Amino acid sequence: MTEHVLRHAERLADRTAIADGPTGRSYSYADLAGAIGRVAGGLAENGFEKEDVLAILLPNLPEYAIAFHAAATLGGIVTTINPTYTTGEIAFQLRDSNAKLVLTISLFLETARAAAEGTGVDEIFVLDAHEGARSFFELLAADPLDRTTDVSASDVVALPYSSGTTGFPKGVELTHGNLVSNLSQTEPLSTVGEEDVILAVLPFFHIYGMQVLMNGVLFHGAMSVTMPRFDLADFLETIQRHRVTRVALVPPIVVALAKHPMVDEYDLSSLVQIGSGAAPLSAEVEELASQRTGAEVVQGFGLTETSPVTHTALPGLARSGSIGVLVPNTDARVVDPASGEDMGRDRPGELWLRGPQVMKGYLGNPEATEAAFENGWFKTGDIAVVDEDDHWYITDRLKELIKYKGFQVAPAELEAVLLNHEDIADAAVIGVADEDAGEVPKAFVVARSGVSITPEEVMAHVAERVASYKKVRHVEFIDEIPKSLSGKILRRVLRERASTEV
Repeated sequence: MTEHVLRHAERLADRTAIADGPTGRSYSYADLAGAIGRVAGGLAENGFEKEDVLAILLPNLPEYAIAFHAAATLGGIVTTINPTYTTGEIAFQLRDSNAKLVLTISLFLETARAAAEGTGVDEIFVLDAHEGARSFFELLAADPLDRTTDVSASDVVALPYSSGTTGFPKGVELTHGNLVSNLSQTEPLSTVGEEDVILAVLPFFHIYGMQVLMNGVLFHGAMSVTMPRFDLADFLETIQRHRVTRVALVPPIVVALAKHPMVDEYDLSSLVQIGSGAAPLSAEVEELASQRTGAEVVQGFGLTETSPVTHTALPGLARSGSIGVLVPNTDARVVDPASGEDMGRDRPGELWLRGPQVMKGYLGNPEATEAAFENGWFKTGDIAVVDEDDHWYITDRLKELIKYKGFQVAPAELEAVLLNHEDIADAAVIGVADEDAGEVPKAFVVARSGVSITPEEVMAHVAERVASYKKVRHVEFIDEIPKSLSGKILRRVLRERASTEV
């Protein structure tokens, strides 16, 4: 993977590869390759070996790429963790992934230490100086790795966590072959050039940021400008200051570009293209954002389980509201989820995919892996339509996941948290439409007989136990949760109830 990503490093040795947006701290392609070799040597000195797991708990910083590829060079596995996770959520991922080392910053150190208790973590490194913690720069000062590791295409290199179509987060096993294939598949449809400056505001812990904005930018020999957190004013100022040419975003940020008055205060004339993914974007918002910024707005589609890109716009031929066309060497079917019948063109059905970018499986979860596939086809849970010209459109979602600003929120996870409240007898969670976020979680709650509990208490109970993007935003008390004879929650009934509210 690393050799593929750094294919231009020698030729572009003096060019800036990656820079920190707020401070301007940067690495040239030569600096980056050298740092990766030294950190790989430092990791090896600390006993990190092939198939060991490095957990990265960082915001977007240039050193993220160094740590990722140092571990990959050794044949190790990187599990990427959302820094906004609670201690319990981080502890789950550390245990489930069998992480050996953690890399974080001092701001998250105490949370990381608490989460690592009782796990297999041997050491925690911090990027910035912190008394009593080992510094990442110890690794960076090591002698460069003086050996190669035998790595095959089937070896796992990245282990992001996804809820899949339903349920709790699962480790998605992405191999060197998966990630290399997806970069190669998207190359002929990409218009990214070596002169491009690309803003990396979407988090590297998410597959979109990891592959498109970290690995993908380096693969094309362009320059990446990292932002550790999203703030609209900082985002716009960074585009203006660094003369950013391309951004890859999620719909809520595109909505802000289309509608927020602050946009008019900044010079965005350098922008050539705005990409949107992770959730559907309406054709109307596409057009508004394009008119406002003067940049082309295009959509793509992918999933954590597909490394991620399966569809992208044809250069210069993007269609409004479309996710584009299939990338090379990818097969797709549109299937009636009830009958299994292929639907053909212009008829909606579940999107099934097959290609070299599709994951190896869910870590330690053969049942979930088996449920995700049908005779070699990965079942996405998204409802799609393909037209006569091979342009694809996502029209709905079959799966239960809620998409909050592009992040996956599993109803089952929130329901488990709700049911731990002593005054809640039963609960169900669905996603409801929200103009800013796309969808937000709404809880239907059955209170225990004879007790009094308010919506604010319910929301506070959940907020204390999950990452901020998973918070329940609406609560409705009902007498009974609708369920099938087998006891499965009938979310369709709840969605219909929510849609009829005034």
